Amino acid sequence: MRIGKIKVNRSEMWRAGVLLLLTGCVCASVPEEPADRAATSDGYCSWITRAQPHGAGGRREGFNEFRLRVEGDPEHYHPGSTYRVTLYATNPAYFRGFTLITLKEGHNGDHEEDYAGHFQIIDEEDTQFMTNCPPAVTESSPRRRTRIQVFWTAPPSGSGCVLLKASIVQRKIISFQDEGSLTKRMCEKEPLYGETTDKPLLDCCACGTAKYRVTFYGNWSEKLHPKDYPRRANHWSALIGASHSKNYILWEYGGYASDGVKQVAELGSPVKMEEEIRQKGDEVLTVIKMKAQWPAWQPLNVRAAPSAEFSVDRTRHLMSFLTMLGPSPDWNVGLSSEDLCTRECGWVQKVVQDLIPWDAGTDSGVTYESPNKPAAPQEKIRPLTSLDHPQSPFYDPEGGAITPVARVVVERIARKGEQCNIVPDNVDDIVADIAQEEKEEDDTPETCIYSNWSPWSACSSSTCEKGKRMRQRMLKAQLDLSVPCPHTQDFEPCMGPGCSDEDSSTCMMSEWITWSACSVSCGAGVRSRERYVKQFPDDGFPCTLPTEETEPCTVNEDCFPSSCLVTEWGEWDICSATCGLGMKRRERMVKMPPSDGSICGAEVVEAEKCMMPECHTIPCLLSPWSDWSDCSVTCGKGSRTRQRILKSPAELGECSEELEQMEKCMLPECPMDCMMSEWSEWSECSKSCGKGHLIRTRMITLESQFGGDPCPETMQRKTCKIKKCNQGRLNSDERKRRKEDRKKRRNKQGREESADELAGCKIKPWSGWTDCTKLCGGGIQERLMTARKRFKNAQLNSCQDRKEIRACNVHPC
Repeated sequence: MRIGKIKVNRSEMWRAGVLLLLTGCVCASVPEEPADRAATSDGYCSWITRAQPHGAGGRREGFNEFRLRVEGDPEHYHPGSTYRVTLYATNPAYFRGFTLITLKEGHNGDHEEDYAGHFQIIDEEDTQFMTNCPPAVTESSPRRRTRIQVFWTAPPSGSGCVLLKASIVQRKIISFQDEGSLTKRMCEKEPLYGETTDKPLLDCCACGTAKYRVTFYGNWSEKLHPKDYPRRANHWSALIGASHSKNYILWEYGGYASDGVKQVAELGSPVKMEEEIRQKGDEVLTVIKMKAQWPAWQPLNVRAAPSAEFSVDRTRHLMSFLTMLGPSPDWNVGLSSEDLCTRECGWVQKVVQDLIPWDAGTDSGVTYESPNKPAAPQEKIRPLTSLDHPQSPFYDPEGGAITPVARVVVERIARKGEQCNIVPDNVDDIVADIAQEEKEEDDTPETCIYSNWSPWSACSSSTCEKGKRMRQRMLKAQLDLSVPCPHTQDFEPCMGPGCSDEDSSTCMMSEWITWSACSVSCGAGVRSRERYVKQFPDDGFPCTLPTEETEPCTVNEDCFPSSCLVTEWGEWDICSATCGLGMKRRERMVKMPPSDGSICGAEVVEAEKCMMPECHTIPCLLSPWSDWSDCSVTCGKGSRTRQRILKSPAELGECSEELEQMEKCMLPECPMDCMMSEWSEWSECSKSCGKGHLIRTRMITLESQFGGDPCPETMQRKTCKIKKCNQGRLNSDERKRRKEDRKKRRNKQGREESADELAGCKIKPWSGWTDCTKLCGGGIQERLMTARKRFKNAQLNSCQDRKEIRACNVHPC
């Protein structure tokens, strides 16, 4: 059946029937949008949620043979994180069609903003996005199935609670539950200020070990965070972390930063943090490290995102890390005690987390390049907010969410040992794990360059008797003739379908029934065949092997309406690829369209795959990296390098791999000597007769630091002699004469003060002596005599303030 140039196959006709069942519309036999979706701006895809099922069974509420499940069964979601969502039927139930949507709680789907997060297709042969409702996921083809899986990425912060809802179509029976096993409610997880990081609620029950790869994507750039962005010195420090047990915490919200965390947060140095991790012994399984990134952001086609691999087991199933946002006072990003063990005794497949910066609580700076200002007392670790300080680069007067500065992706790449999770993963997961283990066990010499292994051949046995299967690879180059290259063929034992213990299902299947007739009588269509389960697995799980298959079919390839005439096919175009797999196409023209004005249904464009010679890429043969060189400085910040050597011959082509790497290094701070001010003027002599002393002082402007030269003396003194003082006993005449002299001096001083007043100035008496500038070791004191009033007829130098200085606390410290 053809309509214009759009092919309508069985799967589309099936979806049309599902839409008719959901909407109650029986007005046409071809797929078209329901009547209540005529104005998409009004209803969007709310017709799904308002569906009124029809048919023999009608609407089925509270029926638990179908279940919607989110991996780990979380009650809360982390904004931006990705979760695996599974829709499955319990044995012996099955379903043919389904619809999966996610709504914000309290919304009915009338508008696009009513939908929360977005789905990601895992298997395109099983699932696809609904054409008439882009946020929804539906089946790719109508067939019996017991299980489908998709990824769902949670919405951004502030989205509140969401509802994941599923509908099930089993022939003409529709199950679409507002509550119960086909609806999953999750609310946003929002850590409060000072709240500690969530701890695992249960001990891990998983078996064996799992291997993960963590990849760090830095998004801190001037484009996303323009305020005060430090253009010259922006970078991420070396990343440090570990997989560990619940008895060890690297860092957590509401806790205090250790010395290791402080060095990362303030200096970007992971040395102390690594020491702390390794001191924990058996509490740690793997130390996670990545090198620093200068500058902080570059396009992925210029610099690949850094990554590291680590392992977890039953006792050490948590993962933590941190890296400094530099320059900054003490700001970092990271994960704290991320649990990779599921409640079903398995290992999490994937974690995606957007990261906002947090404050380590050791420095009080508020901008990227604030001067060092230690927090006294030390504060608790807390996430930064947009209302912390008006000068903060993340400040928002409306209190909006901070744009994430990084994203971390943690992916499971292998599992080893016996696994005991009660919910089996899909076949793709198992195959990926096996492939990784094969890759790890490959002992091929680096001087032997091979092609990739071919797919495994079919098993030589079609029954449950033991047979074998084979795969091959091609030896492309042998760079060192003295080193032998291993075999190019590989064999392994196997059994017929449904017999192997390692098969994705242990159920016994019947033979395939013959193919059905083609779905069309003219042109291209589809046909199907079925088989049934002869024996279900002993563990009670549903069979994962398919019970229905479809394939394209063609009846009378050149048929088209008699009133539509077309030319012969043209020549095939050149293959789109110069090596490997590509595509080619050919065309023909419509010579005469149908006389009734309808569209010609004949195909005018045809495409098919084409295979060119295999692409040969000879990788560079390189020596291992040398050890890092010594730091380029003896103190402070510097750099160090390492090299490797190109070992492959020049005739194999130019090698673009880097042969030298450089990274920053940090040594203890450089010594800083004490700095002093200039000497003051010498004071007046401390005695009016005889021997006295003069003093002068200077101040410390910068104390010595990091082992620099200590501060020298701050006071100097020297002797002075005004006149010789009279000694011995004085007779009465002498005493009388001196008494008269003192009286004359007092009279003279009074006359001088009067003269001062007459000269236009009134003088205040001497002030008291100031406190001594030091408690010991010699200080100084001052006192002042200032002019009280200055008359109009006063001369410039007739009325001046006076100052006296004397030594104090001259005893040694």
